[in-house]
Formats: sequence, structure tokens, C-alpha cells
Amino acid sequence: MHNDQICQNLTRMEQEGANLEKLLATAVELLHNSNPRFHWTGIYELYPDNVLRLGPFIGSPTDHVFIAVGKGICGTAIAQKRNLNIPDVNRVANYLACSSSTRSELVVLIRAGETIFAQIDIDSHEFNAFDPVTVRQVELVAERLAQAYQKQHRPDQPSESRKT
Repeated sequence: MHNDQICQNLTRMEQEGANLEKLLATAVELLHNSNPRFHWTGIYELYPDNVLRLGPFIGSPTDHVFIAVGKGICGTAIAQKRNLNIPDVNRVANYLACSSSTRSELVVLIRAGETIFAQIDIDSHEFNAFDPVTVRQVELVAERLAQAYQKQHRPDQPSESRKT
């Protein structure tokens, strides 16, 4: 399934009344199954206390359920307010290893303007697994999810508090 199909499915689900949690879980499942290079796919949500909390994911369990902003690749992406495509995680000093098999990682922020809601985190067992086309596909899904966050923000995460 390609990114446009994933986005169409998410839009249809939202129109049918799916809540944010269901949209996130479906996005993870569809993204994960869209590319054989994706070995771990998940969403970390940013909370007002500047901690990322693991949401839905597919892949091996991880000890990194909470990640502080600035820590590891996920936390660094938030601190730097940008997506990160890491072709070789072994070259990153503060990499938080979820699996000894992971060789590359992609983190794409789910954001609207300066407001960051969450991020899509994808690990691969292959070096340099994320080409520009793949990155753009994940970015499009993140943009669609940002729209859902804007419509369905949760009371425990007021969007004004998520600005970083």
C-alpha cells in the first residue's frame, strides 16, 4: 500500500468516526506493512513535560517507552525540530538501541507549524534503508496524522503546551 492509499484510508476512517488512537494504530500497521525494509515502526507522542511516550508500534518490544527530549535519535529530532534519517545508527553517539539488529533509523515529526504532536519512528536492519522517496512517503502520512491531531487533540495534551 502506498502513502496516498494510507492517507485515503486514514481520512475515510476519520470521517467514519475513528478516534485518534485508532488512526495512529492503523497508520503504524499500514506503514509497517508498506515496506519490507521497515522492521520496527511506531509512534512516540510528545507530552507537555517534554517526554516522548511510546504509542502504537509493530516490532520487537522496546525498553524505550519514555524518551526525554534531546536523548537518542527520537529525542534529538524533537530538540532540533526536524526529521532525521540516520543511515548508520552506529555512527550516532547518543543512539538508544532498541535492537542490536537495527542499522538505520528514520524519525519523521508529526507537526503543524511549530507545534509538534508526535513522531513516526522506523528502524531497519539494513544500512541506509530510507531513500528520499521512502522518506517523502512517511512525511505525507505524518502530515495526514497532524491534521487528525489538530481535529482530535486530547485534553491531557493541550496543543498550546506542545509547542517546543
